[in-house]
Amino acid sequence: MLRDLTPQSVFMGVLAAFVGFASSFAVVLQGLRGVGASEAEAASGLMAAAIAMGLCGIVLSVRTKMPVSVAWSTPGAALLAISGANDGGFSAAVGAFLVCAVLIILSGLWRPFGKAVEVIPDSLANAMLAGILMSLCLAPFKAIAFDPVLGLSILLAWVIGNRINKFLGIPAALLAFVAVMIFGVDLPNGWQGKLTSAVIPNPVFVTPTFNVESILGIAFPLFVVTMASQNIPGLAVLRANNYETKSGPLLWVTGLFSGVFAVLGSHAVNLAAITAAMLAGEDAGSDPQKRYTAAIVCGATYIIFGLFAGLVTAFVSLAPAILIEAVAGLALIGAFSVSVLGAFKVENHRPAAAMTFMASASGITLFGISGAFWGLLAGGFMLALMRNV
Repeated sequence: MLRDLTPQSVFMGVLAAFVGFASSFAVVLQGLRGVGASEAEAASGLMAAAIAMGLCGIVLSVRTKMPVSVAWSTPGAALLAISGANDGGFSAAVGAFLVCAVLIILSGLWRPFGKAVEVIPDSLANAMLAGILMSLCLAPFKAIAFDPVLGLSILLAWVIGNRINKFLGIPAALLAFVAVMIFGVDLPNGWQGKLTSAVIPNPVFVTPTFNVESILGIAFPLFVVTMASQNIPGLAVLRANNYETKSGPLLWVTGLFSGVFAVLGSHAVNLAAITAAMLAGEDAGSDPQKRYTAAIVCGATYIIFGLFAGLVTAFVSLAPAILIEAVAGLALIGAFSVSVLGAFKVENHRPAAAMTFMASASGITLFGISGAFWGLLAGGFMLALMRNV
């Protein structure tokens, strides 16, 4: 492996890890807090997810000799952010994470189950995802209403970063967020000690519990958005770059890592799409047979970032919540636009997609089950009725 390393693969591996972590860690923190995680549990979950995707990416890349990039489920984290904690608290959410992991494993090991997942129309899956993402994507503008100077600073940094390069938008917004924290926010007394104490990793084991509400309201929608918006596009990126592989082993291995690290608060890891494009393309090296080393470097860098997750969480906790929500919302605008386009592309699916979108975006909870599940159910029922008319 060492002789296959090139300066290009090392640089691209580190860059992909930075883009993957920096662009969405705020979404993950918001998601874990949304389902009841304490600050310590959220830090543990962020650390576990980063380490899980790093180790999983390394294992799959070494095994297949292909640049397999693994990421945490960013759309899944957005789902958690709007789901809200149910009666079981974070332990019930962890139980749902385990159920989701089992479903991903089944989709990889048992092909009929994987095909059953593919039966869900893309329009409804995208509509559910768009509804989930919409409330978070409004946060940057709510931040401007909260404080025009601070909110606009973050938004303008994102716009300028995107204008320079599409991968620089979120890093630029994060730099603006840090600057806002230093110069524009009154930090509480003793904040330095809080950051210092958070440097040492502190994993928190969460005993999972299981209930119907968390399985239907968290596990199933988390599984659907992870498969539809992450695993399937991730496979497509590999194949577009002429890497042919069986999807089954890739899926069940990501499900296995999701399950092992769920008890530490990690919600799900899956095949990546954006960072996969960075690692599988020519920028990662001229020889396609050696680009797998870029994915290995990326995985190792994720692990390093994960070890500092406590420090990141402690720093973020010092900010007004709306400001970190603004960064998370900016990170999701691209995914929101793509999902809206996919939801309403097929004309005769639009009424059903609209119903799924509105129910998912409403934030309603019925019988302890989030709107994402009801939206998918209502849209599927309406689509079935329209086909029988």
